[in-house]
Amino acid sequence: MKQNLPTTPGPIGVFDSGYGGLTILSKIREALPQYDYIYLGDNARAPYGTRSFEIVYLFTLQAVTKLFEMGCHLVILACNTASAKALRSIQMNDLPTLDPTRRVLGVIRPTVECIGNITRNGHVGILATAGTIKSESYPLEIRKLYPDISVSGVACPLWVSLVENNEATGPGADYFVRKYIDQLLTLDPLTDTVILGCTHYPLLLPKIQQYMPAHIRTVAQGGLVAESLKDYLHRHPEMDARCTRQGTCRYYTTEATEKFSESASTFLNQKIDVQHITLE
Repeated sequence: MKQNLPTTPGPIGVFDSGYGGLTILSKIREALPQYDYIYLGDNARAPYGTRSFEIVYLFTLQAVTKLFEMGCHLVILACNTASAKALRSIQMNDLPTLDPTRRVLGVIRPTVECIGNITRNGHVGILATAGTIKSESYPLEIRKLYPDISVSGVACPLWVSLVENNEATGPGADYFVRKYIDQLLTLDPLTDTVILGCTHYPLLLPKIQQYMPAHIRTVAQGGLVAESLKDYLHRHPEMDARCTRQGTCRYYTTEATEKFSESASTFLNQKIDVQHITLE
């Protein structure tokens, strides 16, 4: 498979199961506007949050392979579920076969690396999809770096639907936002820092901050991932040289392009052109 992949420099790939990764992409483009990007959303098979490890791994590998074929040498999994359930397997088992010089990075590690400097009392909460919570990726990664930090997690199965149905700021969101926050704080009343472990959740921030106690710091991932990527490219000039710089961004979806374009404008506050793509 390696010999079929383009070897010339290409764009940075950004993958998500749906729209949430657009919140990551927008922050990356703010921090690194000079680079070229391809965004790929597997909207036809979203959401990933309730799917098995095996299916998430298979779908994510298909997307990563497609982005490699489209010229990307570096791919960001802008999806917590894919980062939790597929990243390690792809890094360890598939990259050596596909192309050992290419890289796939996730969103969990960059988020976790900053937590030690944010929490004041060592009590951290995670609000995420059922798949990310079940994977225990956040507690595992946090314990590797900060073994003394206590971690609690609550799945928020309806938050993605609220965002994708444009209900994030509507009155229907209040009950479900308050419900999951209350569940988290019941698990650990000492929580002083909450990670939004799903890329959709920043669109719920006004509601989340309305019901989150004022002393608790709420951490969204986009800016942290963007700074981590900037640092990564600085530390790896050989990868930086393989990333083209014309300031462009192309969008692809496995769903209907009209539907993607309409929903994507909610995340990006702008109209975009999108092309259909098939993953297999």
